[in-house]
Amino acid sequence: MNKYFTIKLLALLFSAFIVTSCMTREKYERPADAINEDLFRTDLLPKDSISLATVSWKEIFTDPILQKHIAKALANNLDVRVALQNITAADSYLKQSKAAYLPTLSAGPNYTFQTQSLNTQAGQLMAERKYGNQFDVSANLGWEVDIWGKLRAQQKAEFANYLGTVAAHQAVKSDLVAAVASAYYQLLTFDDQKRIIKETIVLRNKNLATTKALKDAGSVTEVAVQQSEALVFNAESLLISIDVQISLLENTLSLLMGEPAQAIERTNMAAQKMPIRLELGYPANLLSNRPDVKAAEYRLINAFEMTNAAKANFYPSLRLTGSTGIVSKDLDQLFSASSIFGNVVAGLVQPIFNKRQIKTQYEISLANKEIAYLNFKKSLLNAGREVSDALKIYQSQDGFIALKKKEMNAYKNSVVYSQELVNYGMANYLEVIRASENQLNAELNISNAEYSKLDAGIELYRALGGGWR
Repeated sequence: MNKYFTIKLLALLFSAFIVTSCMTREKYERPADAINEDLFRTDLLPKDSISLATVSWKEIFTDPILQKHIAKALANNLDVRVALQNITAADSYLKQSKAAYLPTLSAGPNYTFQTQSLNTQAGQLMAERKYGNQFDVSANLGWEVDIWGKLRAQQKAEFANYLGTVAAHQAVKSDLVAAVASAYYQLLTFDDQKRIIKETIVLRNKNLATTKALKDAGSVTEVAVQQSEALVFNAESLLISIDVQISLLENTLSLLMGEPAQAIERTNMAAQKMPIRLELGYPANLLSNRPDVKAAEYRLINAFEMTNAAKANFYPSLRLTGSTGIVSKDLDQLFSASSIFGNVVAGLVQPIFNKRQIKTQYEISLANKEIAYLNFKKSLLNAGREVSDALKIYQSQDGFIALKKKEMNAYKNSVVYSQELVNYGMANYLEVIRASENQLNAELNISNAEYSKLDAGIELYRALGGGWR
């Protein structure tokens, strides 16, 4: 009867442990206020759309040379390689958390030599020094039963940490693809501006020759010649400046590809066509497409589960320990049946006074969870802002470029007309200078605007979470 009563009591206690364990551990749920349908400042949210972020970067950047540079950067970039090592480290921690369910086992031989001091009470009773030898081969086993779900919470925290490093690796790849493409298009823009400046130098040298001829004919003064010559020097200095910018940008692009600084192979701006279709998807798509947002949520999950683990420390822990082996004072009797020993201990330990360590750890875990939540929300707001910014720039550039082209044509005509008026002595040469400067600035502005549209397309693609696929 007592035997059955004991079994029922143990079963009842075990059931109580299981129920209490389920009650102490909370389940993660994504914060309901994290997603806002007004995250994007746009009315281009169709009812059913596939986000631009799901398109591979090879379909967005169709220039084969640019594709080669991006592939090389993804293979060699040092930040990408560091991110891969972070994944490896996180995977090891995850494996360790899974192994926490297993018991600990250690075994090995030992030898003990012992003698007592004659100046102790026991030594004085023996009156003479004695020596003792002990040989043993033992194994020790320890196991903590995960009653309150602490080990499970730690495993889930490490799993979230692992997924966070994977998402961080994806974020590095996404940023890298965007950086290489942006730098490449900037190089093409500088090449285009270099062509414009060279053409301007040729034109201004012709105007300088014309001005000298007009001075010889008495139509203009030396002032006009000096001003025409200054325009040539101005354009030549711009050419030096653009060459410096090209070299610096090539060095930057080489670094992104994990290579020493060198000249970068490229095509030209006229050959670039980036097929951007404005399929934004819903703001909630950012959670599945944008890796930095995913990483922020995984950090939140990690902090949430670490709070569960810290909370479980308040409850008693059940530990089972055991040891067995053979021990003897004489080596020749070590392996006899009489030398075998063994013991098993089960203990339930409830922390009472622990220098406030458990409570402090729990309070810190709550603070870390709140920090992770705020960072998660911040990452979503930042993603929404980046999408809105890129979308606004991308949509406005066509109209801006069209107006700038009209402005440039007007300045070109102004240069021609003012030069003709000077030739007939009907205008001041300052009007030619101003018109020439305005024409050059207008051409450079168009080049910059065309790059801004490409760059906005890149940023829109990255902001939506594209580039890592």
